[in-house]
Amino acid sequence: MENIKDLGFESKLVHAGDFKDEFGSAVTPIYQTSTFSFKNAQHGADCFAGEADGYIYTRVGNPTIDALENKLAALENGYRGIAFSSGMSAVSGVYMTFLHQGAHMVATGAIYGASRAIVSSHFQKFGVEATFVDTANLAEIEKSIRPNTKLLYIETPANPTITLTDIAGAAEIAHKHGIPLVVDNTFSSPYLQRPLDLGADVVLHSLTKFINGHADIVGGALIAKTPELHAELVKTRNYLGGNMDPTQAYMVIRGAKTLAIRVERAQENAMKVAQFLENHPKVDWIKYPGLTSFDQHELAKKQMFGFGAMMSFGVKGGFEAGKTVMDNVQLAKLAVSLGGVETLIQHPASMTHAAMQPEERMQAGITDDLVRYAIGIESVEDIIHDIDQALAKI
Repeated sequence: MENIKDLGFESKLVHAGDFKDEFGSAVTPIYQTSTFSFKNAQHGADCFAGEADGYIYTRVGNPTIDALENKLAALENGYRGIAFSSGMSAVSGVYMTFLHQGAHMVATGAIYGASRAIVSSHFQKFGVEATFVDTANLAEIEKSIRPNTKLLYIETPANPTITLTDIAGAAEIAHKHGIPLVVDNTFSSPYLQRPLDLGADVVLHSLTKFINGHADIVGGALIAKTPELHAELVKTRNYLGGNMDPTQAYMVIRGAKTLAIRVERAQENAMKVAQFLENHPKVDWIKYPGLTSFDQHELAKKQMFGFGAMMSFGVKGGFEAGKTVMDNVQLAKLAVSLGGVETLIQHPASMTHAAMQPEERMQAGITDDLVRYAIGIESVEDIIHDIDQALAKI
């Protein structure tokens, strides 16, 4: 489709990445094939040399996957997307591209547990160093930069503390030191936040979450701002073999078409749930960007188009009280992940971030009483009734 950049965001969700196949399919077909045949020997040679259009092998290119990658680029205002088999495959692609022996990275302390754990469990043995800081404090980023720093990696809102990082401010620091800024945008989706427009170089998504939105596939993606960055990242993906399957790509394309209406409903619900919890006598604290009591509310208004569906809160009585709540919810599912149509609840200290040392969790603000709540699109009255009756069991 011509002039896709001129379309509104909702229209991009539906139409970006579309292409016409020879049969005139109204939706993107699934090209479920491992390899592609050539017209003749010269065509094959030209494709391998990059001198002719054509597909070679699904690990390095596939029409269905291409359609998804082009859609993601349109949504994030980037050059091109790169689809991965999982969110962690995308994270690994970032680290493998920008880090080398003796390299150093600075990252948000409260990021997805595996994004942090893989540094200490795997990359450190190859001589990579990492400093995890409160990137909400830009001065902490600045003072953590070293001569061998090769990457600034932030997650905003952070998982699971919901802490925000000023993307434009972080980009300014990164570029002053000649290093790329990568932003994990999973919690917001491109509907609510577009980091490339704020100065980031690469955006990362766990497609498993809001973009697919139905808790039925696992996938990840990077969106590069420039052709040069895309070339580096896609080479890493192709060599490591972390490509997405065509059927996965088809499912994400289908799910993404309803991203706007799903997120609108979920964040509308989330605001009402947050206001309810803020005034509940058994809730000690709550963090949700839409609340005026949220200490970064103004930053949220500045760099986001909405406040999202993610929140964290602490129950009076600590870990045992939180466990009681999670054992007694009936509508919400006690499960990891987020961004689906259903409401999910989980306890990071014992689940998603259990691999972190207790002192690391405390330093990152992941307290033992923290409950992460991902609000879905159910009737908000039912969500509130469910959490209320669970809190009453304390």
